[in-house]
Amino acid sequence: MSYPLTRDQHLELYYFMKLNRALDEQLVRLFRQNVVVGGLYSNLGQEATSVGTAYALEKRDWIAPMIRNVGGLLVKGFKPRDILMQYMARKDSPTMGKDGTSHFGDLKVRHVVSPISMLGDLVPVMTGVAIAGRYLGQNIVAMTWVGDGATSTGAFHEGLNFAATQRAALVLVVENNQWAYSTPVAKQVPLHNLADRAKAYGIASSIVDGNDVVAVYQTAKEAVDRCRAGNGPVLIEAKTMRMKGHAQHDPAEYVPKEMFEYWEARDPIARYEKYLTENNIWDAKSKAGLDARIDKELKEELEFAEKSPLPPPDLAEQGVYCEGCHTVEAEWKRSKKEVTPPQSSVKPEWEVADFGGFDLASTISSKAAAAAGNGGKSAASAPSGKSMRNSPEPKSNGQKASLQKPNERPEKSRIAEAERVPFGRGPKGKAGRK
Repeated sequence: MSYPLTRDQHLELYYFMKLNRALDEQLVRLFRQNVVVGGLYSNLGQEATSVGTAYALEKRDWIAPMIRNVGGLLVKGFKPRDILMQYMARKDSPTMGKDGTSHFGDLKVRHVVSPISMLGDLVPVMTGVAIAGRYLGQNIVAMTWVGDGATSTGAFHEGLNFAATQRAALVLVVENNQWAYSTPVAKQVPLHNLADRAKAYGIASSIVDGNDVVAVYQTAKEAVDRCRAGNGPVLIEAKTMRMKGHAQHDPAEYVPKEMFEYWEARDPIARYEKYLTENNIWDAKSKAGLDARIDKELKEELEFAEKSPLPPPDLAEQGVYCEGCHTVEAEWKRSKKEVTPPQSSVKPEWEVADFGGFDLASTISSKAAAAAGNGGKSAASAPSGKSMRNSPEPKSNGQKASLQKPNERPEKSRIAEAERVPFGRGPKGKAGRK
């Protein structure tokens, strides 16, 4: 499905991406001047993913950004001064100087949940936000981002399974930026496409070029509409690249030089500038005007942030506990009668034809269907009543992967097993090997 953008929307996407990068570069300069007091995590090269996905949401929707999703914060209405003061730990920052990184949000107006440092933990949190929105009749969509490394955490899988079973309106964006700190994707997961993880939970997924902001927006908009229609969660894998180390203290010397060169040629902002020019969406005057606007705004925002004082000592004890300082109340968009008995009551019945048991007839039928789709060749069979081993994935170099028979083990496995001493005493020493 296509979601055409107006000229103003195209230019706004450019504005947010370019502002994101300019802000990132300004923070790096402040970090080197020791003005930024906390850790600094660059999002250089990932602007299209954050901006394009967040731009697909509506004002009522919720997001939970991570350290490299500054673009999403800008789309949601935060100003550069908020982010500058946060990293500078100033009194007028969103956390009033109590945090020197990105741990801030806005539950009242912008619908932003603060980041959680434990990676993957925002997946179950935002699943809860999506379910709460449905319960209150708000018809919202919740979105959060994780990196490739976070897809190997327990919280990611537990949260995604919970979202799937509850058909939560959750859009989960996996930013496959190739590195989990210094660990490449191939070293921590045996998959080429992380979107394949969605198959295990029976939910929809998409793969998109994370450096193409228009493609990212189109993919995210389709996912958001699907979620809002009640069709369950969607996982989007955005293939992109982290063009700096994990943080400013990390020189990323473990990344091959050729890899940086490859992704630098696919810079999301340079690509979008070319797209806008080739499609006659702007001209040199329009570009110059936008760039001048960003420079002026960022200069004014920095001056505001630098004038903000450091927090006074007596502020440290304030805001630690809530003692009736504000009211926490749900925003109902539906009648409470709809979700309270007797109107919400259902009969405690569960009807399943086979109660989850092994059905030989259906198994034979599915095998026959698989054989028909395989040009009439019969699929590898398994003994009756036992599950059949999945066939291996085709190799990426085009070579045909050999199928193993159900009871056949690779030669290496048989050798390793033969070398083991009975009764679990561990492998023999090298002296006992041929």
